[in-house]
Amino acid sequence: MQLKHVLLYLCFFSFAHLSAQYDLTGSVQNTAGDPLANVAVQISSLERGAATNEAGVFTFNDLPAGNYELVFSALSYARRTVQVRLGETPATRRLEPVRLVPVSYEMGEVQVAATRSKKETPMTFTNLEKEDLEVDNLGLDAPFLLRWTPSAVVTSDAGAGIGYTGIRIRGTDPTRINVTINGIPLNDAESQGVFWVNMPDFLSSADNLQIQRGVGTSSNGAGAFGATININTAKVQQEAYGSVNTTIGSFNTFKRNVQFGTGVLNDKFVIDGRLSKINSDGYIDRASSDLTSYYLSAAYLGERSALRFNTFSGHEITYQAWNGVPANLIDDRDTRTFNSAGLEKPGEPYENEVDNYRQRHYQLHFNHQFSTELSGNVSLHYTQGEGFFEQYKADQDLATYGFPELSTDDFQPDLVRRLWLDNDFYGTVFSLNYNPGKYDLTFGGGYNIYEGAHFGEIIWSELAEGLDPEQPYYDNDARKTDFNVYAKLNYPLSEGLSAYLDAQLRRVGYEFLGFDLNGNNVTQTDELNFFNPKVGLNYQWDANTSAYASFAVAQREPNRNDYVESTPASRPRAEQLYDTELGFKTEGSKAGFEATLYYMYYRDQLVLNGQLNDVGAFTRTNIDQSYRLGLELVGGYQLTSNLQVDGSATFSRNKVVAFDEYIDVYLDDGGYEQALVQHENTDLSFSPSVIAALGLSWAPFREKEWMGPHDLDLSLQTKYVSRQYLDNTSDPGNVIDPYTFTNFRLNLNLKNILVNNVRITLLVQNLFDALYETNGWSYRYRLGQETFVDQGYYPQATRNYLLGFNFTF
Repeated sequence: MQLKHVLLYLCFFSFAHLSAQYDLTGSVQNTAGDPLANVAVQISSLERGAATNEAGVFTFNDLPAGNYELVFSALSYARRTVQVRLGETPATRRLEPVRLVPVSYEMGEVQVAATRSKKETPMTFTNLEKEDLEVDNLGLDAPFLLRWTPSAVVTSDAGAGIGYTGIRIRGTDPTRINVTINGIPLNDAESQGVFWVNMPDFLSSADNLQIQRGVGTSSNGAGAFGATININTAKVQQEAYGSVNTTIGSFNTFKRNVQFGTGVLNDKFVIDGRLSKINSDGYIDRASSDLTSYYLSAAYLGERSALRFNTFSGHEITYQAWNGVPANLIDDRDTRTFNSAGLEKPGEPYENEVDNYRQRHYQLHFNHQFSTELSGNVSLHYTQGEGFFEQYKADQDLATYGFPELSTDDFQPDLVRRLWLDNDFYGTVFSLNYNPGKYDLTFGGGYNIYEGAHFGEIIWSELAEGLDPEQPYYDNDARKTDFNVYAKLNYPLSEGLSAYLDAQLRRVGYEFLGFDLNGNNVTQTDELNFFNPKVGLNYQWDANTSAYASFAVAQREPNRNDYVESTPASRPRAEQLYDTELGFKTEGSKAGFEATLYYMYYRDQLVLNGQLNDVGAFTRTNIDQSYRLGLELVGGYQLTSNLQVDGSATFSRNKVVAFDEYIDVYLDDGGYEQALVQHENTDLSFSPSVIAALGLSWAPFREKEWMGPHDLDLSLQTKYVSRQYLDNTSDPGNVIDPYTFTNFRLNLNLKNILVNNVRITLLVQNLFDALYETNGWSYRYRLGQETFVDQGYYPQATRNYLLGFNFTF
């Protein structure tokens, strides 16, 4: 054959290949495997559509080579997308059967989807499924089950992960992390924090969870200011199930848990429940926890509607360990567990220096599928909380408790007081989603009311007469309203490129007892209005690789203490956050990688600076400018069929542009004043510049026939957190030292031995017995010409063990 014939043949072959047409066929079924007719199948990039026949089969002819997204939609079924590549297969491509799930079965997703990021949303987020949450679920509080997620730092007052715990994300403190359960706000409306101790073992009832880092999408609640945690409990389990869980471990830790579900009864009804009890003595002296909780859910599943009622409750009695350990005791193994709480009582520590609080939640969710394109939900909720913390106080001036007639200089009695909180939180949240295939539009919002009663009682004193234990020595009620509406739009601009628009209007009203300009306690009000816009672009190269860019604004009001411990003249302003995120994601059959560059710029961020306001209280003040600039890296690689490595790392600069510090100065003559110290370009407190985690998982018998259906997983996980400053001055002597800890976990699953599954889990925490602290406080003052810093730290447990048994029926 002559050369020109060869070239002509190659040109013809190339042209024929480039212009080749392909046929695509497949079938659609329900969850039982029955064919579904009249299912709409769309290829949005080509504006072509088809419908399934009576056998559930669809066909597309003469499709050019390329990557396609098929969208399946049918009345009463959840929309589903499937990625298909044509060009590397025979001329006719046959898909595996596509199964659609009834909308009612996905009701949990319907009510949380409005506040969550989706795959095409240009925000930074991490999804965790039930299997991810169960790995370390041995009685540890929720923050400790999330400690391996990117940019997360967790802490425990008792040192063992049970009791009072907290989580920071990118240095964002718990009062700025918004938490929702099935779309319902969880953050306390006044303090803006989340007290996980009130919800022991709650993640045992969670089906999935999403953490959004940065501002994220518009959500319900007050704390959406740097990170968001969305928890979903309401996904329907089609089959009946039951499980019994127990954990024993160090510090007399003992967890008992029973879970059950009926599955779908008569295609209409489902009931799920859980009962939990957790006890632990804690690592810190007397830092015991006595925790009980329950979860109960019942649902009615209609053809196009679903109604679900959830109720859950938690009751905690924890011996106080809030004070931390003095810095001079922290390096000695024998003294680092010292607890000063209860020691004001002469002789033995006061036995009831406890926090005793119960919280009950009620949720009613209604979802309706108007058509294949339009769905909506509305939820009603009510949370009732009541409890106190009790303290033994020595040598008290009764005038400060409202009994000046009983106060003398010669007699200052010991007493026991209870500080009570009795609150109600109720309201509604709603959303409406319209998705015709070409774009995705969501409209939603909520209206919530908080009513809180704060009062204190003296239940005992050395004074024999004159004190009425029924008479509160202070009484302060508050009412807060929170209304918001938002709209979100995902809109494709071209093949692979989509735009995201999100706008929220929020109005907050607050009524409380606070100081007026004359220093008198009077009822006051405040109203704030916020507009929080968000925009972004997402580019999808193919089903596995994407990049995004977004800009989002968040604003939020001061908290309760900022209001009640100030006057209208000294009251701080609301905070603003401007968040820019640039991200890249890719995932293959063996590896996955994510990179996010973020810049979180704050105006009027609220911080403590030591200054006394015009009523003599230490309250937070606005600093003009501060920022967080960071790079997050997340990745994993399947080294072999039974060996996998995963890791994450965050590198960041967290700075205050200018900061005024006020130091208490105690004079030689007994006088007192404050000194001003000005700082520039200092580090934000509790914001490590490096957070890194590495995990290695090994399943040694995964491919061994003799192992049968059973499996064994071993994992080693290490986390490093760099130095953190205890205040905003960048004082190298006032820090939490860098620390590293390593955990070892063994999971053994035995299937179909007496019961459906037996899982045995051994968790060794702090394997190498490191001494480290995760939280702290400091107080700087001058005495004469010398400056001193008092410090308290929260040490974490040395090597400790948890052994769990799970029996599933």
